[in-house]
Amino acid sequence: MQSVSVALIDANKLFREGLKALFTDRDFQISKEATSLNEALPLVSGGDAPQLLLIDPAGMGEVTQVVSALKAACPDARLVLLTGQMDANVMATAIQAGADGFLMKDISIEALAQSLRLVMMGEKVFPTHLAALLISGKVTGHAVSDNPGSRKGLSQREVQILRRLLAGDSNKMIANSLGITEATVKVHLKSLLRKINASNRTQAAIWALNNGFGESAGSDLAVA
Repeated sequence: MQSVSVALIDANKLFREGLKALFTDRDFQISKEATSLNEALPLVSGGDAPQLLLIDPAGMGEVTQVVSALKAACPDARLVLLTGQMDANVMATAIQAGADGFLMKDISIEALAQSLRLVMMGEKVFPTHLAALLISGKVTGHAVSDNPGSRKGLSQREVQILRRLLAGDSNKMIANSLGITEATVKVHLKSLLRKINASNRTQAAIWALNNGFGESAGSDLAVA
């Protein structure tokens, strides 16, 4: 893996300096630093844009606005929240806004580096305990429907597949569980994503949780 250029956005200078030292001889190089969102936006846009945005959003405003502003300024970069505040609602909001990961600052440097490698490979990475809260349906503030699938016209098969997504099943596992082929799973999944206006499995899982499917266990999110 080639070295990944990182923009670190954190108000704490000591933390920034410490992380730079810990990243020495690893796959990540902190090439830009900022103490606030306003300071970061002009730094991360333009031709010398970083490949990864690593931010602690504490004190920088509503997380949706923070993530959306950074994604707009640097659309090709991955974005990971690295924070000391454990909040499943904030994590869910960050996912919906386009974040690629949500990690706690008490993570080891080895686990952080591995999680960031997964993010650069296209995975969504979140801490196990927060993902468990999200999947269990204990995240507050979500409207729950008595008939969650009916409003979007989901078929019985699509509802079954959506529940299997929440359980963390791969297409092969879903096919084996439902007694259908992987090709059929892909067809139903494509239809499902279109109906609920989701672009990937993670967004589908978030939609499911917001619409009353939280009783299922498991997750298709990578966890750290």
